[in-house]
Amino acid sequence: MTHTIEAEGLTKRFGATQALDGVDLAAAEGTVLGVLGPNGAGKTTAVRILATLLRPDSGRATVAGYDVVRDASKVRRIVGLTGQYASVDEDLTGTQNLVMIGQLLNLNTRDARARSAELLEWFDLSEAAGRVAKTYSGGMRRRLDLAASLVGRPRVIFLDEPTTGLDPAKREDMWDVVRRLVTDGSTVLLTTQYLDEADALADQITVIDRGRVIANNTPEGLKRTIGGQRIRVKPADRYRLDDVRRILAAISPQADQVTGRDEITVPVDGEQALAATVAALTAEGIAVTELSLHLPSLDEVFLTLTGQHIDESPSPDGSTDAGTDTDTHPESEKAEAAA
Repeated sequence: MTHTIEAEGLTKRFGATQALDGVDLAAAEGTVLGVLGPNGAGKTTAVRILATLLRPDSGRATVAGYDVVRDASKVRRIVGLTGQYASVDEDLTGTQNLVMIGQLLNLNTRDARARSAELLEWFDLSEAAGRVAKTYSGGMRRRLDLAASLVGRPRVIFLDEPTTGLDPAKREDMWDVVRRLVTDGSTVLLTTQYLDEADALADQITVIDRGRVIANNTPEGLKRTIGGQRIRVKPADRYRLDDVRRILAAISPQADQVTGRDEITVPVDGEQALAATVAALTAEGIAVTELSLHLPSLDEVFLTLTGQHIDESPSPDGSTDAGTDTDTHPESEKAEAAA
């Protein structure tokens, strides 16, 4: 199979931090590759290398057949990039932002305005087209930022955590945009910490943790790696977790395999286990706020692979910090500015 995006053995170090440690990535044409991992996993570093904003220390990568180091100028002509934070000029209107980018891409003024109007309508920003971007809400700025990355009709689009900070409704809107891009023939690399996002959008998922690829498969393939159905029980009183664990241990021999913070999820052999669980909980008077029988989630896959939930995995320096972009380094910021 021919891959539009392909990387082999990428490494990148920032001082004492090994941001990437032999990462392989591949995305077929017209598909979504989801790159999943916690803050500090190396996702943004990988995207910046593929977008020619950073040079790898070793390894190689190509985008649409062009080497990201030797053919960097050719790669830049065919890719669009939306970073984790909106980068539009807040003192320009929505239209002015997109027209300016069109002109930088050598579109004449008429074509730049036409493309701007098309994208503003596509992203439901037409009514705000004449307003300066600093008056936009966070969700509107994210949509304008994504529109800006599409002005040149790129063949390959890098979306680095594009729904960060959006409310659930706006996240759904962004998912629809990604699906339309793929329908139109684009290849998308999407980094995310949201497991439901990767599950909803990705044709293939590569899981990165601490700079290394720990799994690569389709969403369903990843779920099959830990197999079977799961029962999830969340007691109304978290102090009864031990009682729930005891009940589930009598039903499933693997009762401690997958355990959450205030709930317990265990693998079971069949649907009859659900009825047995309900009967046992009722007999002991344990009220629950959630009780379900389901296939494994990607969160459970990540927990099985790493022993941690995605939002609590340590960053490369050993700390746990879900609120900081530990994948951002001064050296990479200098490279991005120079590019």
